[in-house]
Amino acid sequence: MKCPFCGHADTQVKDSRPSEDGLTIRRRRYCPECNSRFTTFERVQLRELTVVKKNGERRLFDRDKLARSLQLALRKRPVSAEQTEQLITRITQKLESMGESEIPTPMIGMTIMDELKNLDHIAYIRFASVYKDFREAKDFENIIDELDKGAQ
Repeated sequence: MKCPFCGHADTQVKDSRPSEDGLTIRRRRYCPECNSRFTTFERVQLRELTVVKKNGERRLFDRDKLARSLQLALRKRPVSAEQTEQLITRITQKLESMGESEIPTPMIGMTIMDELKNLDHIAYIRFASVYKDFREAKDFENIIDELDKGAQ
């Protein structure tokens, strides 16, 4: 792996261990050229996913874009960074294990909403308000009623 500090192409792995969630490998690396140390993470990718947007456009699935969307929904909520990372991993694995390499955006959105509903209701409502394009207060009332019915 290339050193992020000096660009040297030949870095050495000094330590490898599974992460806390057991789904990634954490590697401590060393660059013999500039003596810098850095950490990398390695995770299993079952298949390369292509996102099919509503207009038919196709793009490669971007885990970082998913993370940014979830961070917005979870902003100032009592959810740790570790829980957020586990959520991102769970969603990604669900999408990869669907057996399809092309995933329509509604399927991604519903998968995210299902996971958020189980984790944090406020984050679920925030995400839903953007995903479902809420236009008026009644839209919020409807989704809250839906949550209340599911809790009974």
